[in-house]
Order: sequence, then C-alpha cells, then structure tokens
Amino acid sequence: MSARIYRPAKTATQSGAAKSRRWLLEYDPEKPREVEPLMGWTSSSDMKSQLKLWFASKEEAVAYAARNGIEARVEEPAPSSRKVLSYSDNFRPGRLQQWTH
Repeated sequence: MSARIYRPAKTATQSGAAKSRRWLLEYDPEKPREVEPLMGWTSSSDMKSQLKLWFASKEEAVAYAARNGIEARVEEPAPSSRKVLSYSDNFRPGRLQQWTH
C-alpha cells in the first residue's frame, strides 16, 4: 500500500491561496481502471483510490503514514516564480523599458 503526499496547486479560476496551503495524502491505485463493456464507462473496484486525507502540515501527513504503515512519498511544491507588479509600476521614474502607448 503506497501513497503520495503533496500540496495541490490552486485552480485556474482561483485568485487567492485557498485550498493550496493544506497537504493531501492520496493512495496510489492498486488495480487499473476497467472499461464497462455495455456502456463504455470506466470503473474501478479499488476503494482506496476514492480516499483523500487532508492535513494542516507535511509533518502531520508523514506521521500519519508512518503510524499506519503506509509507504508514502512526499512531493514538494514547486517555488512560485510570479512577480507581483502594480499598475503604478508602469509610470515609475526608474523604469528600464520604454513606455509605449
């Protein structure tokens, strides 16, 4: 039984940092998904693939996995490379680029 511990990225429609500060433990699938022959739907008999456990910190998630004998791998989040600018920076006197309009 193995699992993945990670901090999910925020959704594309989200401007704030909600739901991106908590850590998530998800189990890896034990069986592949199967195609149901009549309707063509995909299904799985693996119940642990539906289980998601949220934790406030990475240490809590790792401690839970160790306590329950779950082989877990931790995926660190990528650093944010977004540069925060304001509208007034366009008119800053020390601006390096030319101002075009």
